[in-house]
Amino acid sequence: MSRHRTPVYSALPHRRLDDVAFPRAAHRQTALAFGAQEFVDLENDALEDVRGVDLVFDVLGGDIAKRSAGLIRAGGTLVTIASPTEARPTDGLAVDFVVVSDRAQLNEIVQRVRAGRLRTNIGKVSTLDDAVAAFNSTERRKGKTIIRVRP
Repeated sequence: MSRHRTPVYSALPHRRLDDVAFPRAAHRQTALAFGAQEFVDLENDALEDVRGVDLVFDVLGGDIAKRSAGLIRAGGTLVTIASPTEARPTDGLAVDFVVVSDRAQLNEIVQRVRAGRLRTNIGKVSTLDDAVAAFNSTERRKGKTIIRVRP
């Protein structure tokens, strides 16, 4: 039986997929804690050694997105949120993801978080008044920065 793999940052948290993570080495433990069964260090391992992937959810773009297209199995999907990519999987689907707010979808995400079906990685929460300082900080933080619009 063929074993299909999916890089972490899975866009389909409601499906059961084996996960392969390939962020930077410093994020190894975080990726494994979020459910990755395998880890590929982008700085030290060959990305091209990973094959037969169901889904790549690319947040980096550029060269990584181009190289990721070759990892997709027949029928798999490459989703990129960084920017549209010229590279396309040979026998798969490529999706250039554009965010359009939809209240029903945002409510579904909230329900998944509350039910524990979707985990977040929040590093810092700042007010709108402090947004510029929060994003211009020189300190390294784990997780994403959230800007709270209302107090």
